[in-house]
Amino acid sequence: MTEAAKKETPKGLDQGIEVGASSLTGEKIEGVIKSVLDNETGARLKTYVDTCIHCGLCSEACHYYLSHDNDPRYSPVGKVKQTMWEMLRKKGKVSPEFIKKAAVISHTECNLCKRCAMYCPFGIDIAYIMSVVRRIIHRLGVTPLYIQDTAHSHAVTMNQMWVKGDEWPDTLQWQEEEAQDEIPCLRIPLDKEGADIMYSVIAPEPKFQAQLIYQAAVIMDVAGVNWTMPSGIGWDNSDMAMFTGDNELMGRIKRTHYETASRLKVKRIVMGECGHAFRSVYDMGNRWLGWREPPIPIVHAIDFYYELIKSGKIKIAKKYDQPVTLHDPCNVVRGGGLHEKARYVIRAICEELIEMHPNREHNYCCAAGGGVINCGPPYKMTRVHGNKIKAEQLFAAKAKGAKTLVTPCHNCHSGLEDIVHHYEVGLGLKFISDILYEVMEKP
Repeated sequence: MTEAAKKETPKGLDQGIEVGASSLTGEKIEGVIKSVLDNETGARLKTYVDTCIHCGLCSEACHYYLSHDNDPRYSPVGKVKQTMWEMLRKKGKVSPEFIKKAAVISHTECNLCKRCAMYCPFGIDIAYIMSVVRRIIHRLGVTPLYIQDTAHSHAVTMNQMWVKGDEWPDTLQWQEEEAQDEIPCLRIPLDKEGADIMYSVIAPEPKFQAQLIYQAAVIMDVAGVNWTMPSGIGWDNSDMAMFTGDNELMGRIKRTHYETASRLKVKRIVMGECGHAFRSVYDMGNRWLGWREPPIPIVHAIDFYYELIKSGKIKIAKKYDQPVTLHDPCNVVRGGGLHEKARYVIRAICEELIEMHPNREHNYCCAAGGGVINCGPPYKMTRVHGNKIKAEQLFAAKAKGAKTLVTPCHNCHSGLEDIVHHYEVGLGLKFISDILYEVMEKP
């Protein structure tokens, strides 16, 4: 963005939206909307739109609706009526101001968590409809600035944090050296062909949370796993392009990830604790590429820990003694069905699990997923105020004795950290690997 454009944008407004919308014409808006609806949606969108009877039964499913005193504008059907239905009703003849409003609603007031689909009597996937809105917003160039910058990072570096080529192997070497103080023979094998597992992470780990790579290396070493990590691109399994509606870039990211694993001839890809990345590699990116199933099996960290503990490859020295409560991430529970395996792992490594209610596939979203946290500081309080209901849920678990909140997902971890601090909930926050590393038997 030019300095002149920055000066023309009023302070406090999203420059990605404001500057992007400033060049829109009615003709361009109509053309893009018709192009997406005619060429990219088909029977699925038409079925959902024609089936919906505007009953509002989805409302109680939405954390934004519940956290804003049941304001119908925040209900799932309300958000669709303010965006997609208006585009359809006016046959694409909407104004730049409408597009700006649709960009804010679709990117910052909906986490695409799919809880509403469980409440809809017809099973309408409102997250899909909002994703189509985001796709239109992307094609019009009106995506919020911070998440668009993240997508640019993916395009240039194939990771979301602008981690440069030499920084990645340097970080792995650093973590290997740190871990060798504990286990002298430990190695983080790079580019090892034919390994059973390629371990992949999301870019915030080398950038901000390198200790998670350290912990994963110790877990792999103690369990005797034949594993490797790539030294070049393809190591980052995250995908913000999936949430901006840049499907072409999403396809590039996933193809790179799979091609890296194929080049290394590994049997499986094991992912760190991330929800959206899991969704992107098993349900979204592969489908955009035309693959019915991923070409290499994908295993989430929850599944992997379950295997290691149940097989006895990892033994527990002494269970974590503080009572914990477990947050069920949308994309690995509602989207991946890993709720019972998560509980098996938690009960194996912790003395006491205190369930929050509702839980499992009915759990409330963290309000950070769906790319919302990646829309940056301008919308931090939008998501924090939009999830007062989650704070109430956490307070209830704390009242029953919970001391630690466990969440096996990066975005959930960051979003819940904001909620815990803002509402002064008073719970500690950990990944599963934090506890597993702490309680497992080591040489």
